Amino acid sequence: MMRRLSLLAIAGFALIVALGAGLSWLWVRDAPPGAAAVVVTVPKGASVAGAARALEAAGVVASAEGFRVMARLFGGDRAVQFGRYEIPRGLGWGRILEKMQAGDVIRSRIVIPEGWPSIMVAERLRAADDLVGPVEVPAEGSVLPATWDYKAGETRAAVLKRMQDGMVRTLEALWPTRKGHSVVKSKAEAVTLAAIVEKETAIASERRRIAGVYSNRLRVGMKLDADPTVIYPITQGKPLGRRIRLSELRRDTGYNTYVRPGLPKGPIANPGRDSIAAVLDPERHDYLFFVADGKGGHIFARSYDEHRANVAKWYDVRRSRGEM
Repeated sequence: MMRRLSLLAIAGFALIVALGAGLSWLWVRDAPPGAAAVVVTVPKGASVAGAARALEAAGVVASAEGFRVMARLFGGDRAVQFGRYEIPRGLGWGRILEKMQAGDVIRSRIVIPEGWPSIMVAERLRAADDLVGPVEVPAEGSVLPATWDYKAGETRAAVLKRMQDGMVRTLEALWPTRKGHSVVKSKAEAVTLAAIVEKETAIASERRRIAGVYSNRLRVGMKLDADPTVIYPITQGKPLGRRIRLSELRRDTGYNTYVRPGLPKGPIANPGRDSIAAVLDPERHDYLFFVADGKGGHIFARSYDEHRANVAKWYDVRRSRGEM
């Protein structure tokens, strides 16, 4: 009788060990190489039980209740984070819980190009259908153009706040690099002038030179005569799609630098880091004018007569293209 009880005890102990080993393997195993992945969405505010139901519905775990019980026994009491998760089939339940507690979600990206106006920034945020909530058009010049990542379910306002914080940090980092020959006296002026430089050229090597032209003009009291400052009040910074009318060149909008001396009353776009750096350390030269060269860049001139000759060449190019 005692021998039989001993055998039963040994068998029971072995069963417990085997069960424990099996559960441990189920909890910590890695996914097999090349395993297909399943995307699982955990709603905002979901508990471990809610995450378990999402995993069961996606076919990642066989039992939501089993996952919840094991999470309670072995997974600690940290909450899961909302978002979309890429879960390889066969990944241990413990590994899955760790991902969800750490917020190791699929990240999406949103690109804000240099020189975009704020109205287009807001439109792009509103078009991201995996973001939630409203977003207002931010103050012009307050957003740092860059590629920004986010997780599904974040608010548009939160993503915008990161973009604006990025601009604040960039200005804080660049302002100490301002050289003595820079004409801007504040960070606000730097953004305003940089936005004009940004809209005038897409060529990185020209930014400091164009910043130098505008610096020279401001220094001697010449108007900037920048076409983008005429266009901004008409389109809120979007492309005009036609030639500027003479009446528009003469209209005082507060931005039009053909009629307004000095800088416009505010930025006309969101400039990138390089354009801000350019106005803080503009190229030293004696150019006062520039015009398109027909090849994507610009020709620079020191005198008005030289500039008129360059403009005539540009008009010849446009006529050859049938644009005039």
